[in-house]
Amino acid sequence: MDDDMPNEALAELRTKHLGVWGVVQIAAGTGLAVYAMWVGLLQPGFRKVPLKLQVPYIPASKAQVKNVMNLMRGRTGGLVDLGSGDGRIVLEAYQHGFAPAVGYELNPWLVQLARFHAWRAGHHGKVSYRQEDLWKIDLSKCKNVTVFLAPSVLSLLQKKLQDELPNDALVVAGRFPFPDWNPCRIEGHGVDRAWAYNMQAQPHHTSQKKQKPQCKTV
Repeated sequence: MDDDMPNEALAELRTKHLGVWGVVQIAAGTGLAVYAMWVGLLQPGFRKVPLKLQVPYIPASKAQVKNVMNLMRGRTGGLVDLGSGDGRIVLEAYQHGFAPAVGYELNPWLVQLARFHAWRAGHHGKVSYRQEDLWKIDLSKCKNVTVFLAPSVLSLLQKKLQDELPNDALVVAGRFPFPDWNPCRIEGHGVDRAWAYNMQAQPHHTSQKKQKPQCKTV
């Protein structure tokens, strides 16, 4: 794994052309002044989230989504996307046969945007987007997990995944790799790169050895 990958990815993100639709979605994801007012006045609990755990919304590119799905090829059952943003990973996973496909996202604007995307694609009610804190989700029955999160969050998320996921779970990270894990496969280049991690192969994995059921909704 390249030591300078996070810096490389950040540099590409700064210069990557998002286009009009990308800018619109970022505006919707961040909420601009309206969302800032909503957070400050109507959702005081959101202020309890430490700054290093607050992840800026950047829509995944088509190449990023494709790379994630390539790494999930051959997998079956349900899929959970942690920090699901506008929901495109969950929607694509459902279209590739993963069911149930569930996204967890704390930002209510993004949850609504994800539901709109599912409705527009004709999959309303077939995928699930939930406004929940990923740190409070029980992952013990999840075998397929995807994440598009900042390095500061990934370094902390490792412990939760190691403690809760079953041995045969596969975790795919897009845009940034987990800092202390060894990937079993890598797909793509630069900011579009994705990393697949077999949980049983990771150090300090503490999940029970027996087989566990596929990912289910709560």
